[in-house]
Amino acid sequence: MDNENKSGWYAPLERENKSAAQNAEREKKKRGLPAPWRAALGILLAMGLIAGSSLFFADKDEAPVVIEKPYDLPAPEIGMPDDWEDFFGSFFVPESGSQSESEIPAVKERPDWELRLEKPGTSVRSLEEIYRDCVDSIVGIRAYTGGQGAYHWGSGIVMSEDGLILTNAHMVAGCTSAEVILRDNSSCEAELVGEDRVSDLAVLKIDAKGLKPAVFGDSDELRVGENVAAIGNPLGEEFTASLTNGIVSGVDRGIDFDGHSIRMIQTNAAINEGSSGGALVNMYGQVVGVTNMKMVSYYSSIEGICFAIPSSTAQSVVNALIRNGRVTGRPGVGITVGAIPKDAADYYELPYGLYVAAVSKGSDAEAKGILEGDIITAVNGEPARSSDDILRVRNSLGVGDTIRFTIWRDGKSFDKDVALVEYTDVY
Repeated sequence: MDNENKSGWYAPLERENKSAAQNAEREKKKRGLPAPWRAALGILLAMGLIAGSSLFFADKDEAPVVIEKPYDLPAPEIGMPDDWEDFFGSFFVPESGSQSESEIPAVKERPDWELRLEKPGTSVRSLEEIYRDCVDSIVGIRAYTGGQGAYHWGSGIVMSEDGLILTNAHMVAGCTSAEVILRDNSSCEAELVGEDRVSDLAVLKIDAKGLKPAVFGDSDELRVGENVAAIGNPLGEEFTASLTNGIVSGVDRGIDFDGHSIRMIQTNAAINEGSSGGALVNMYGQVVGVTNMKMVSYYSSIEGICFAIPSSTAQSVVNALIRNGRVTGRPGVGITVGAIPKDAADYYELPYGLYVAAVSKGSDAEAKGILEGDIITAVNGEPARSSDDILRVRNSLGVGDTIRFTIWRDGKSFDKDVALVEYTDVY
């Protein structure tokens, strides 16, 4: 595996021949800072840190990464700017999100269907039985980007016998068309029912009959240590319908993905490129998660830390996408923030808090005068040290409710009450 692939996460696997000019341009971007800074920024890539939009340092044509965070910044003698605003201007690079909306043709009419979760079974099955019972419900997906045959390769889960397919939103992001490859190697053109970047879930529809739907179980019933299996299409079409197994390593993990905080199932069942949109299955043969990411590191070895979107999340999102094509009712603040490292705060004699890297246009945060470069030191009177301090408050409120931020700017502190708005209106 080359160095470029090592620096990205596992999916989606994009089949694209990049020209020498494209590669040169990417190298130019990578050379924007001195080598020690590039290394530090790569290591300090924090997938999220957010109450709204994303902060990441990956190139736009690479999917985001969950990166292990280090403890220290580079020493001042290797390039810390004199001006703290110059430092944070390079340290935090706000993006509107690495995913763009899909251009796959939309369904002409809404399906009359809903996803339901079954109670856990009473008879534990062997891995052989699970594979036999579940593999026909796993499909391959080619999502074309529109550039000289380039496509994302990944996995999907059959939800209905007439062709509703569940996959990851990052699988179809920015794509112009998609096809679903069934177990008999036949392919069907897919239409888009809906996508939700916040949960990283998307629903496709193909014109088919007699497919074998997966049985979905309730992820809320999972316990740490419980055995699970993953079925997907890793590493391209040569390894379709691969089975791996492991345990539930953690539940309700807060993971920042593409600027959105997602509650995840952690597992050590192997998940690799092409497994995006595959199934995490309990030992009763029920799908309890949709596999979508793994943790990697630029500077140390990480093994067996993989994640799946819980089926309980999928149920609410899928049903909203089928009804309306989108998920509504989520509150958003309209700011992109990043935790200020202690070493940087000490070096520049700044308060500890959250650096505001961007403010969304049309948000109440913009209307109330919060600016890029502000430092949030408290949320509703409590110290702000990580994005979770904002997320915990935001997630307990609804659209129209307010959060009080204590802002530090130019040596002075003041409070701003910011109303939460419809998430999709500002992100």
